[in-house]
Amino acid sequence: MTKQVPLGTDRQDAIADAAIHLVATRGLRGLTHRAVDAEAGLPPGSTSYYLRTRNALLTACVNRMLTRDVGGMSTPDGLDVPPLELMVGMTVGLARDRPDDLIARYELSLEASRQPELRAAINEGGRQLRALLAQLLDGLGVPDPSEAAWPVAAMMDGLLYDRVAGAGATLSPEAFEAGVRRSVTALIEGLRTGR
Repeated sequence: MTKQVPLGTDRQDAIADAAIHLVATRGLRGLTHRAVDAEAGLPPGSTSYYLRTRNALLTACVNRMLTRDVGGMSTPDGLDVPPLELMVGMTVGLARDRPDDLIARYELSLEASRQPELRAAINEGGRQLRALLAQLLDGLGVPDPSEAAWPVAAMMDGLLYDRVAGAGATLSPEAFEAGVRRSVTALIEGLRTGR
């Protein structure tokens, strides 16, 4: 059976997905236009047709992960998920279901310290995610939710980093979820009460 070659937006998503996987598994040195074509099962030259430069390819990775992150911050249609449960669920789910995204994100964040264009894309993505997080915090009764979104996002990111690159990788899924729940609950309660 021949693999179906995606077209249009699907092809661009396939390119970004393949690039993210390569960054996660081979590092930035393993990310080339040719390697992305091979990983995505696309004809040679496909990646460079859509994304001419390396910076464009790196930015496409950031934007693709942002799209998935935003989707993970919304409640499924017809379900009423409390904001705290949504925050715990998205943290645990991201670590479980998208470890390539996390590893690639950390690689790209370090690269962005030397690439202003990439830094701008990461900063914009972070701004959008913190705005969504502020809405959840507002629903939890946290005062100044926009200000509180930064430390909450930083703590959640720390938990995710430890899960994929630190000692947290040794925890069972149950222990990781319990730790995330305890940490998020304590931080939210502290932000609500000012203690």
